[in-house]
Amino acid sequence: MQERARATRRSLLEAAALLFAEQGYAGTSVNDISARSGRTSGAVYFHYASKEGLALAVVKDRFATWPGLATRYADRAEPPLEKLVALSFDIAHALAEDPVARAGARLWAERDTIDAPLPDPFALWTTATTRLLAQARTAGHLADRVRPAPTARSLVRAFFGLCTLTEALEGRTAITARLTDWWLLTLGSLQQRPDPAGVLARALRRRAPRAGERMVGAASGE
Repeated sequence: MQERARATRRSLLEAAALLFAEQGYAGTSVNDISARSGRTSGAVYFHYASKEGLALAVVKDRFATWPGLATRYADRAEPPLEKLVALSFDIAHALAEDPVARAGARLWAERDTIDAPLPDPFALWTTATTRLLAQARTAGHLADRVRPAPTARSLVRAFFGLCTLTEALEGRTAITARLTDWWLLTLGSLQQRPDPAGVLARALRRRAPRAGERMVGAASGE
């Protein structure tokens, strides 16, 4: 019974995520979620109590927990800036291809229309980024003028804006290329001895390309 309940909860969450990503929060009803999942409206209310409860669950499932991706790069022997770059591509790929992550991002952007407090992921992202930048400073890789905490705050906000605007203007398939351009520009101002193309190339070699991605520009040796 517990396994069946978990399966039902998961199917409802994934159906809701697809609809929220496609139609937004206001454009999605409980009946829509019921029809997409093949479950009854009663099942929606039993497992999540409300549409707001489902929206909160979707955000928590991916969007608010992305800093946990940093655990994939826990090896302290790896250069921190390379870990930061690789992590950014993981998050960008989720924004482009993972329906639950995409729904979480859209729901957070539409949070004023949702009658429930949504978790703010940016503080967690900023903390994770600050930690990597502080490690880069200790290793002597960070330029003397760069302060980890305010720099992390700016990087997180710029990254999210880059992904959002790129999708709006060029489509999801362009995000990898634009993120490559952004790091080539940004790393030069972060590093003690600038080598943005080298850092980017090494970071991408550490990270296996995900489905639908294409390594571009200097990062791929073109």
